Parts: sequence; C-alpha cells; structure tokens
Amino acid sequence: MPPDEAVPAGFEDFDLAVRRHRMPVERLVSKEVFGSNAPVYGYTTPEQAHDLAVHLRLGPGMHLLDIGAGRGWPALYLAKLTRCDSVLSDVPSVGLREAMRSAQRERMRAAFVRASGEMPPFRPRSFDVIVHTDVL
Repeated sequence: MPPDEAVPAGFEDFDLAVRRHRMPVERLVSKEVFGSNAPVYGYTTPEQAHDLAVHLRLGPGMHLLDIGAGRGWPALYLAKLTRCDSVLSDVPSVGLREAMRSAQRERMRAAFVRASGEMPPFRPRSFDVIVHTDVL
C-alpha cells in the first residue's frame, strides 16, 4: 500500500470510524452467510458475486480492480473463483489490512492500494474489469 500521505486529508476520520464499528458477531455472520473468516461489510451475496464473475467473463490472466474493496469481499472471492489477477483499492487502511491477511491465509496473490475511487492512481486501460460493489 502507498504511504498514508498519498491519501487526501479527512480520510483518517473515515478509517477510524471503520475501526470502531467492528463487533464479535460480525465474524459469525460473515462465516455463516458469506463463508468468510473475516468480517464482510457489504450486501453482495455469494450468488450475486458468482453471477458477476459469469457476466464479466472473468478468468485467468484477466486484471480485476475492485474500487472500495473494504475487507476484500467480493474481490478475493472473484479472484479465487476465476483465478484472475486482482487489485483491491479503498481508503480505510484497516479494511485493506484485513483483506491482505485474508489473501495471505488463502495463499492468494493480490495487490492492495490505499486510494480514493475519485482519483485512482492507475493508468487508463490497466484493467480488464472494474467493479465497485457496495460502495456508498
């Protein structure tokens, strides 16, 4: 992840708010509903994520960018399901750190970039597919 100085002022408050809203029951719900050991913050169901993979024709060698990836759902699921290369981008570093731990536990290769979706630091046409599920 790039250094925190790369994130515009004011986003640290958002990062702090995300950290404060974790509860033990979230892990249980995430495991039961999404099959994830890490908390899932979003409303995309596994069935919807699977449909997304099918409709986008994701597969090996494709490059996926998830803007507002949070803790990695559904980007890591899509990468595991389709073996595409994934880059997860979001502002709160706490979410990206948890996504990185999830990827390490699953022995998945993924890249993580702390950046706003308003001004992503990527060259045009760097990705085959860009998703942004559950982004406010």
